[in-house]
Amino acid sequence: MGVGVHVLLDGYELRPERLTNAHGLAQALLAAAQAAEMTPLSEPVVHVFPGGGVTAFLPLAESHLALHTYPERGYIAADCFTCGLPDGADRAVSVLCEALGSGRFELRKLERGG
Repeated sequence: MGVGVHVLLDGYELRPERLTNAHGLAQALLAAAQAAEMTPLSEPVVHVFPGGGVTAFLPLAESHLALHTYPERGYIAADCFTCGLPDGADRAVSVLCEALGSGRFELRKLERGG
């Protein structure tokens, strides 16, 4: 058994207004952590780039949730790494997908550390 699970999410064909809503994305990270029974260590750290792209990071006692948006491409790259509950990362990413609305999502799941 490894030390944790890392779920990588690629989202395509997403509405740009969802990808530029920094407040909504920060709230989605908090909701994802809650759904996965993870413990935030702070509020999400959020940066909005010229052009509207958003990077957001939520440190967790169990590791982290992060996302990076590219509204001009309708694309998001997100990840959840957890050394907590084995299905926690799956639940967190599911909540993120719901918050992003319709689109096409691809998930990859990796066992880390062994």
